[in-house]
Amino acid sequence: MIDYSDLIQPDKGQDARTIHLVDKKSHDEWLKGRSPRERAHLAAIDFKPDAYAHAILPGDDPDKWSVVTTVADVEKLSAWCLAKLGQILPEGRYRLDGHQPGQAMFGWMSAQYRFDAYKSETTAKGPRVLLTSDVAAIAPMIAEARAVALVRDLVNTPAADMGPAAIEKTAERIARAHGGKLTVTKGEALEQGYPMIHAVGRAAAKHHAPRLIEIEWGKADHPRVALVGKGISFDSGGLDIKPAAGMRLMKKDMGGAAHVLALAELVMASGLPVRLHCLVAAAENAISSDAFRPGDVLKSRKGLTVEIGNTDAEGRLVLGDALTKAGESKPELIVDFATLTGAARVALGPDLPPLFANDDALAEAMLVGGIARDDPLWRMPLWDGYADLLETDIADLGNAGSSPFAGAITAALFLKRFVPDGAAWAHIDTFAWRPSAKPGRPKGGAALGLRAAWAMLQTRYDRRGKA
Repeated sequence: MIDYSDLIQPDKGQDARTIHLVDKKSHDEWLKGRSPRERAHLAAIDFKPDAYAHAILPGDDPDKWSVVTTVADVEKLSAWCLAKLGQILPEGRYRLDGHQPGQAMFGWMSAQYRFDAYKSETTAKGPRVLLTSDVAAIAPMIAEARAVALVRDLVNTPAADMGPAAIEKTAERIARAHGGKLTVTKGEALEQGYPMIHAVGRAAAKHHAPRLIEIEWGKADHPRVALVGKGISFDSGGLDIKPAAGMRLMKKDMGGAAHVLALAELVMASGLPVRLHCLVAAAENAISSDAFRPGDVLKSRKGLTVEIGNTDAEGRLVLGDALTKAGESKPELIVDFATLTGAARVALGPDLPPLFANDDALAEAMLVGGIARDDPLWRMPLWDGYADLLETDIADLGNAGSSPFAGAITAALFLKRFVPDGAAWAHIDTFAWRPSAKPGRPKGGAALGLRAAWAMLQTRYDRRGKA
């Protein structure tokens, strides 16, 4: 992983190239102050203040060039406004002319992410370093960049190397680094205590055996917060097998687990005053003679029985047992992440995760956090009017809705049945993948909703230094 601490550094007057920021309002006035040589150059290349437009400005000698780039608003920099520069500029040090980068530090670092673990040769550039006088903002921004990079790394890793055991190893590293307690339940104990997790994962090879992974951290008298993640390391669809095109990206089906592990590390590394309980239901939805079947009825940890209408609706099964376990400790807040439904992508596309919540204040805080971090969510209705679509003739509920409509909502309603009374709960149906690249956001594994949730947790619980 890139050492992000090298990419943002305190400004102590070091030699650095200047980055000029302009927007559509300020461009003409800024241009008047440039030298005749610079104005002639910009005119020759037909520079205009369009999105992500940038140009190299010649200096008095060949090594004294600077950069101009267009942003939406020079007074309010977004996370992504410097991302393209962070990706394409030559290695070296840079500083903004008359501005502090603020949130743009994140995009600058994010743009330098690379996943080359499986390449025999790499063509990576040296680091592009951004200087800032806002020293207090550096460490928190680096922490967020590292968290996003962790999600990307975990999701990008092929399923052969990122099975349940490898997910457990990541959790172990995080717990050990921050003084957390790791508990792993598998084998017969999993079958007896978490029957739905076991059923989903029992067809996999022994070295990809299912398990519930838990990290507990923090003081007992602090508010209890549970983070729950879907960790399906590969989803074949089970006996209701996916077509080849639908299976191609299913290494990303543990994206929910990647999000909560990265979020848990942010919580622990920052010392957020909460009692953290992170739970990952890890399994591979494989096919063998021991695979669970359509028509089977599973008993859940909660005691509810679930008829299997579709073995490809397995994520909600493992989350049901994990949510039940989380609720047994009576948390005041539960947040789950899951790559749960294709219906969510049909509704909102790959970039905008649906948010479901049973608490209006929590939902609003998540949405506000997403806006603040340029990591947007969109609230969807947790509408009980569709609950009858989960009814079944022979069990307490079915795992697949009886209608092709409202699939993301019925999936959330299924999860709601396993959320304890009295707990504020948010469910993020994240895609965890970018099908095409944008500045600072490469194609591949993606953290979508992570920074929004982190902003919410900080606002809700971090009162240090606040009146």
